[in-house]
Amino acid sequence: MSSPDLIVRGRRVVLPDTVGPCSIYISGERISEIKDYDDVAPECELIEAGEESVVMPGLVDTHVHVNSPGRTEWEGFRSATLAAAAGGVTTLIDMPLNSIPPTTTLAGFKTKLEHAQNDCFVDVGFWGGVVPGNTDQLAPMLEAGVVGFKCFLVPSGVDEFEHVTEEQLREAMPELTRLDALLIVHAELPGPIKANGRSSSEYEIFLDSRPRAAENEAIELMIRLSREFGTRVHIVHLSSAEAIPMLREAQGDGVKITAETCPHYLHFAAEKIAAGATEFKCCPPIREEENRERLWKGLVDGTIDFIVSDHSPCPGEMKLRESGDFMKAWGGIASLQLRLPVIWTEARRRGFSLLDVTKWLCANPARQVSLLPQKGIIAPGADADLVIWNPDQPFTVAADALHHRHKITPYAGETLSGLVQQTFLRGKKIYDDGYFADAPPGHMLLKRE
Repeated sequence: MSSPDLIVRGRRVVLPDTVGPCSIYISGERISEIKDYDDVAPECELIEAGEESVVMPGLVDTHVHVNSPGRTEWEGFRSATLAAAAGGVTTLIDMPLNSIPPTTTLAGFKTKLEHAQNDCFVDVGFWGGVVPGNTDQLAPMLEAGVVGFKCFLVPSGVDEFEHVTEEQLREAMPELTRLDALLIVHAELPGPIKANGRSSSEYEIFLDSRPRAAENEAIELMIRLSREFGTRVHIVHLSSAEAIPMLREAQGDGVKITAETCPHYLHFAAEKIAAGATEFKCCPPIREEENRERLWKGLVDGTIDFIVSDHSPCPGEMKLRESGDFMKAWGGIASLQLRLPVIWTEARRRGFSLLDVTKWLCANPARQVSLLPQKGIIAPGADADLVIWNPDQPFTVAADALHHRHKITPYAGETLSGLVQQTFLRGKKIYDDGYFADAPPGHMLLKRE
């Protein structure tokens, strides 16, 4: 075998089933071999991770709102992918809404690709959308390369991405099943939600307005429809732990339904959110401490498959920090750069391992969008996507150290463990202790390819 282009070695390398010392041989954009730690080819560039740092697969985040084109003032591909690289994320999948046009037609998807091309520091894939009346667009979008489709069961917050009813799902789901396409679902139903035009700076009032019943009933609906039509369904940003038993039972019965959750549901607790702290607002909401601990148990038993950021930023003024009105502020949490340290901080506290965290942040998200084993693992033949980080290094989150466009985040001031040092995309260093690659090297990940 010819000499590798690069070797990365460390004492704590996370392979699919073990953590230990080894050398990762990289040829071109891929991992060519995994060798013993001391087996280093002469005259080859060598990067030493050191004794304390961990070498892990680049993170995969399948739930990111980039918002471009049309709302690039909220976020854009350059700023989002810089934040991703700084957080050890090497692959992200962009959501179909908040951009104008949304990714609900083939034409809209082509416009999205034009804006993303040559502006991404990490590899980027794309979700399409299911909205009323666009069933005829699903096959063309899938053929063009989207990884699957998202729908909302409640108003999405933007007029150009309408939510769907059960009747409209019954139109779309046979086509999704025919295409073997994954449907990811914002699972809240309007019925139990109590908006009523109220204003309040009290988090408890907002939490009461988005009760667990809204999620639970939506998930019951999606289990029933998935069972009926055989459609693959995935519940995004699961917040209500009450839904875990019904998901577990459905999975046991062979229903094709999975679920994810997010760092903010696993780190924060409703009881500690101060009045007017609208940076914590998201939908579905952050719930109580006991609910948080039951979500962790759902991860442990595999009912919840993985953890994604649901990075959903907006201009600071839309958070209404001056009035602190939870009922009217934009709902969404900016966290793309922080998923690894947030989850490691919480996971280690509960006795979980590097293997657990790698499964939740890398391998399982990659599997969801059919990118495993290309992404999400360190193994021969996989893309040479790596993150080197120090799991024992504490740091305090400072807003000015975040690279997404708007710095408002509920994590500001939090002390976390796990400092990202270097990130590699397909064998090329894209982030190194605050510095980035000179030009954006990210690829467009089109499923048809």
